[in-house]
Amino acid sequence: MKRLLHTAALGILLSMTVACQADADKSAAAAPATSTAADSVTVEAPFVRAIPPGQPNSASFMTLVNTSDSDHSVKSAASPVAATVELHTHTNNNGVMEMRQVPQIDVPAKGRTELKPGGLHVMLIGLQQELKVGETAAITLTFEDGSTTTVNAPIQEVMPAKH
Repeated sequence: MKRLLHTAALGILLSMTVACQADADKSAAAAPATSTAADSVTVEAPFVRAIPPGQPNSASFMTLVNTSDSDHSVKSAASPVAATVELHTHTNNNGVMEMRQVPQIDVPAKGRTELKPGGLHVMLIGLQQELKVGETAAITLTFEDGSTTTVNAPIQEVMPAKH
């Protein structure tokens, strides 16, 4: 009789454990995944400026699109094609256009930020290889939360802006 009671108690305990585990699994599956900046910001139309052989620097341009309800920012960038990669902008200093490094590039919630010639861009300094039209260059963007996204930007001829 004692053995029967022990077996029944063990069966009930085992059933409760399985039921609790099933509830925990359902709760975990129902919990929303935490979204990163890299999940929320997409890159449109990336490209790298082709330059003549022997030139030490180039730049990459793109449009950053934020689909989330939160502001995000690119804090840094990297690329195997350059020794150093910096975030830059152009400023007008008493009629002279100057390039300046910036600490971040902001992408507003539900907004777009355009990186274009004469404005914000990713500067590729100390090129490690020739940038040939038709090839691509990998650019990795790191966001404020540490998440990253890598794009393969086509290398293109870029015509200077007409004044």
